[in-house]
Amino acid sequence: MPVNEILALCMIGAFFVLLLGGLPVAVCLGATGLIFGYAGFGPMLFSLLPARIFGVVTNYTLLALPLFIFMGIMLERSKIAENLLEVIGLAMGGLRGGMALAIILVGVLMGAASGVVGATVVTVGLIALGPIIRRGYDAGVACGVICASGTLGQIIPPSLVLILLADITGESVGTLFAAALIPGLLLSGLFIAYVLILGIMSPHRVPAIPAEERATYSRRDIGMKLLKVVLPPILLIVAVLGSIIGGVAAPTEAASMGAFGSILLAAASGRLNFTILRETVRSAFVTSAMVFLILIFAQPFGLAFRGLGGERLVQDAFSAVPGGLTGQIFFLMALLFVLGFFLEWIEISYIALPLFLPIFHAAGVDMAWISILVAVNLQTSFLTPPFGWSLFFLKGVAPPSVKTSDIYRGVIPFIGLQLIGLWLVYLFPQLTTWLPNLIGW
Repeated sequence: MPVNEILALCMIGAFFVLLLGGLPVAVCLGATGLIFGYAGFGPMLFSLLPARIFGVVTNYTLLALPLFIFMGIMLERSKIAENLLEVIGLAMGGLRGGMALAIILVGVLMGAASGVVGATVVTVGLIALGPIIRRGYDAGVACGVICASGTLGQIIPPSLVLILLADITGESVGTLFAAALIPGLLLSGLFIAYVLILGIMSPHRVPAIPAEERATYSRRDIGMKLLKVVLPPILLIVAVLGSIIGGVAAPTEAASMGAFGSILLAAASGRLNFTILRETVRSAFVTSAMVFLILIFAQPFGLAFRGLGGERLVQDAFSAVPGGLTGQIFFLMALLFVLGFFLEWIEISYIALPLFLPIFHAAGVDMAWISILVAVNLQTSFLTPPFGWSLFFLKGVAPPSVKTSDIYRGVIPFIGLQLIGLWLVYLFPQLTTWLPNLIGW
């Protein structure tokens, strides 16, 4: 084996060693890329870096990231999710599992309004976990529903994952948003079906809200509350996603409209003040800086790995996978699923995924379909122990009576449902290609 390929393998090993040592992801990427790149190329590598980094920081599409992050944090800080959960919960309270269904629908709306998983899980966990357990819900079911509904922001547009996947695969953001819409709703439907079946098979685990509690509001009151609380976020979602998918506005322009719309919704709810605006801007800056730091430090890593022949090494190994293209897709999905137990989605996206994409490009595979398969798979990584971020988010705000074992037990059925959704998207590529083809993307 050539020396450069040995260096490429050592670079991957060194990255994981540093990562397991607790160093930040960006530092692991930058340090291994620069050290091993210098060992293989000498100073020549550094002459190529400025152009690569300049391409990241001047990418107009990536400007949508901080704007969508701002939009999600503003909706969370202005208590809009809290109002949605209360009203939808009352409307569905007569059903067994009605509160769980309300949590899933709030996950859909908050995912479509922001694409920030942590905000949804933390907000719904703070608002709903204690009350629904006191109403008699099984702790595992309650935790599983909250964690799973929060991850819907990973696949339902405008998802941060989809924006970065568009940058990696070369597809337009609008195409991936359109391609992800039906699979995202499919996953939501699977979650809803599971709760309804659970209400029939084990009603004691997901009881309905008591009739006397629901009797405090008339149907007319609930209807008016639905119009007042649910309609404005839906209009914001339609305006943002509709303008992107319909080709009226670029993703960055639509994101700026969404950020402004979230400020208007917060003002309309009477909760907008200078403190909330300052905290939202600060949180959005911190989160955006973390994402862009990883993007910038991924450049020397990717440059060094390709230059050392690592990409060719991976492609040779990948071509040896039995089963042709089908086997290669299965191998990629299995690899991403296993990596999801230990790594964050952004690390997987910028380290593992680019190594395999040239093979699918050469085979003429629809990259929008592959991107959505990857996005659904990465969504599962938020739920898989031991490092699923939704599990950490919920544990941080859960009452002391909720054990870590309750959270792990609760997410297992939803991991299975997400794998079923992944299998359906694989079997029926039309789920991802129909809408982009319909609107001419």
